[in-house]
Amino acid sequence: MTAWTPRTWTGLAAISGMLAVGFGAFAAHGVTAPKPVEWLHTGSQYQMAHALAVLAAVSLHRAGARSMGLVAGLFLFGTLVFTGSLYAMALGAPRILGAITPIGGLSFMIGWAVLAWRGFTWNPEARDQA
Repeated sequence: MTAWTPRTWTGLAAISGMLAVGFGAFAAHGVTAPKPVEWLHTGSQYQMAHALAVLAAVSLHRAGARSMGLVAGLFLFGTLVFTGSLYAMALGAPRILGAITPIGGLSFMIGWAVLAWRGFTWNPEARDQA
């Protein structure tokens, strides 16, 4: 899983999940303009889904699956760029920042593709794949 330990990935996933809840609550109770509410809501949904996906990647790594550090990194990078740009625009950043949002979405998609590839090629009985 790269030089980071499962402990580090788990901590980052937990912080990401916590932030997803916070931004979701802010969308529900702290903002009234429709577009910022939509951005916050979308960002928090994607962030929570990918925080949980990072935890799944950590679990798969511990079970011997390869490339899970790459998967977790792609999910966290996607969260930073995709949800970060949505949150920033909801908080008043220029809309041009939305131009980088698809980069985060692409990172999510590549992460899911790597996870699918490793899932289809993983042999859990062969412990030398870790």
